[in-house]
Amino acid sequence: MNKTAAPELALARSRRVLTAYFAGLGVVMAVFGARMPAVQNSAEASTAGLALVLLAAALGMVAGLKTGGRLAHPARLPALLTGGALALAACLAALGTCRSLESLLAAAFIFGVAHGVLDVAANAAAVLCQDAHGRPIMGRLHASYSLGALTGAALAAATAHTSHTVLFAAVAAGAAAAAGATTRLTRTLASPAREPVHPRAAPGSDEHRGLSRPRLWLLGALAAATLLGEGAAADWAAIHLHDLGATAATSATAYAAYSAAMAAGRLAGDRLTVRFGAPAVVRTGAALAALGLATGLAGSTIAFALIGWTAFGLGLSVTIPSLITAAGTGGPRAVATVAVTGYVGLLAGPALIGALATLTALPNALLLPVLLAAAVAALAPKALENPAP
Repeated sequence: MNKTAAPELALARSRRVLTAYFAGLGVVMAVFGARMPAVQNSAEASTAGLALVLLAAALGMVAGLKTGGRLAHPARLPALLTGGALALAACLAALGTCRSLESLLAAAFIFGVAHGVLDVAANAAAVLCQDAHGRPIMGRLHASYSLGALTGAALAAATAHTSHTVLFAAVAAGAAAAAGATTRLTRTLASPAREPVHPRAAPGSDEHRGLSRPRLWLLGALAAATLLGEGAAADWAAIHLHDLGATAATSATAYAAYSAAMAAGRLAGDRLTVRFGAPAVVRTGAALAALGLATGLAGSTIAFALIGWTAFGLGLSVTIPSLITAAGTGGPRAVATVAVTGYVGLLAGPALIGALATLTALPNALLLPVLLAAAVAALAPKALENPAP
């Protein structure tokens, strides 16, 4: 084989493997979330009990993100990817068999840990793969997660009359088989075919000459602001349309439109980043998100609301991939720090919006993600500026 072609083939294989991992993670999370009512009924959990289950999964994920950040040395990434995927698959199958709140809490916590470890490993490997390519690919990798989530949601809807235990077991078996089949291919992720474009941080350090600690925390704050918006879309978009008089079917299309727009934006995001630079693309996208959702809230009609949520998804689509890329210059621990901080926004945001909605009205409460998107637009240039030489 041509000596020049061999590294290119290795890079292409690495990119395909990571695409599969991101897509598979999206499928698993969407299937679990979509069949949550069945999980609740099976364990005879109350609404308060279900809230505890979600809290256990969130705490597990934070623990997994921190653990993954400590373990995610490049040489360990293949083992973390395969092990994390197998553990996540096993936990999904276990969640389908839980018949008590106690067992559900335990399984949800371990599921969260596995999710966190796999999330850090996949993103750390994506940074290495992107550096080896010498051009942005993070947007497309994150787009595969969005497309996987859409596929998982469609699968859950198509099997609505099938036992969730059977569905979880089938998806878990497929995920485990895929992880096992790609074990050998993941080994190339530990030794990129090219030298990284950006120098890595020293082992065990979050510091990098282009990623100071204040900048690291700014990246985390912007991730939290962005993921609060994503959580708002997931939990409140349908309710927003329902309050405007939309049918259940039309209300459900709000999040679908948001997700489809986010996937499309991520697919195009890498090309836009190459042409205009990450600071400009994120700033423009976040401004579009703020203006779009503000217009959707002010319009007070179903059509305006749908357009608003679609623009919101499109505008935010490139932010997280760009933030993860910037954090990657500080190594896996920096990626984990940004991810943990970001997930605080994802987990706390919907509850905060709910509390604000009880004090005023839902459209007013949804101005919070509008304001945070505007803040992201304002601060993106400072957070994503190129490291100093």
